[in-house]
Amino acid sequence: MTEVATSDQLLVVIDPVARRGDGEAVRIAKDVLSAGAVTKVCLPDGPEEFDRALVRRGSRRPVVIGDDRALLRAVSLLHRRRELAGCALSLVPVGVGGGALSLSRALGVPMGAVAAARAVLDGSERRLDLLVDDSDGVVLGALRIPPLGARVDGDDGGTERAGGTWGAGSSGEAAVDGAQHLHHWLRTCQSLVRTLAARPARVPASAAFGPTRLRVEVDGRTLVDLDQPLDAVSITPGGAGGGARIEVRPASVGAEATLLEAVAWTITVSGADFRYRADAVVSGPVRTRTWTVREGAWGLTLPG
Repeated sequence: MTEVATSDQLLVVIDPVARRGDGEAVRIAKDVLSAGAVTKVCLPDGPEEFDRALVRRGSRRPVVIGDDRALLRAVSLLHRRRELAGCALSLVPVGVGGGALSLSRALGVPMGAVAAARAVLDGSERRLDLLVDDSDGVVLGALRIPPLGARVDGDDGGTERAGGTWGAGSSGEAAVDGAQHLHHWLRTCQSLVRTLAARPARVPASAAFGPTRLRVEVDGRTLVDLDQPLDAVSITPGGAGGGARIEVRPASVGAEATLLEAVAWTITVSGADFRYRADAVVSGPVRTRTWTVREGAWGLTLPG
């Protein structure tokens, strides 16, 4: 643990989602930080401005006020710029929704605005492990591959959203002549009926659900192969003695299947197209992906 001097100048980057979701918590955190250190506050309106503020931080210590996605964005940016080794991040978690702060909580960041801001001022830097994949993506906490066809938590049906929400159109844009709208709707329904009548019956969606068949390799050896159907795979950095902890749950046939466990530095998953949830982000589908553990790759300020 490295002591953090309270006299450091702070760059406080407030995620726009946090400002909209809980402005009062943001205000409290900003007041506590400003009372304890010299601060420069940035209020980015979107992902690009968020990134620009961190890139131009100079010698200031960056403090992110936001949820898990904001933290992940900051770490990902610093990783891509190869600046993680010399930059300790601090976080004041502010988020809306039950899972918005699950990663922050698991990492040991205090949940209250006052407690978290005080930890930024008085805490210590802790070096944490990181998973880096073969596309240069990062994983801070848990990674999970669900059964085939299962809805991944946070999945939006295949539409990837990078750091924002889709805005609705204005009332003027939404105004449509009633008669034209009804005519268009009727024509659409007639076309749909003709299409369905000409097509053979589809296999029920439930038939697409089932165990996943994947090959999981750990440090060059096969932990499970394609002939073994799986219910789930999970990978978490920070395993005992270093490396990542891997848990593979084979699909049960009759009796409950035995959980397969391993600790490794390199994990490769391959097989049929699969999707996975890493921290707060759903990725895929991919045919193969390799994750490598980077020990002590990033620093986070936590209570001493």
